[in-house]
Amino acid sequence: MPLPTKTWKTRPTYYVLLEILKKKGDMSENDLFNALQGEFEDIGYKDFVGLLLNLEVAGKIRTTSLARGKKRIELIQ
Repeated sequence: MPLPTKTWKTRPTYYVLLEILKKKGDMSENDLFNALQGEFEDIGYKDFVGLLLNLEVAGKIRTTSLARGKKRIELIQ
């Protein structure tokens, strides 16, 4: 019986995240995480937060706090 094989994604997670923001515009952190999980089922929240941090440091996105525990993510053009 052959073992199931995992295939590598052809697009990196940061690229998919930026594509989602381009299509849908500004999003809450939870909505963006759920949309990214639709593409990458195995991504964890810790990896997601690290990805956001790297993109913010690189100047690609901006995060702003809305209310307690809620953040808005926006794409910088």
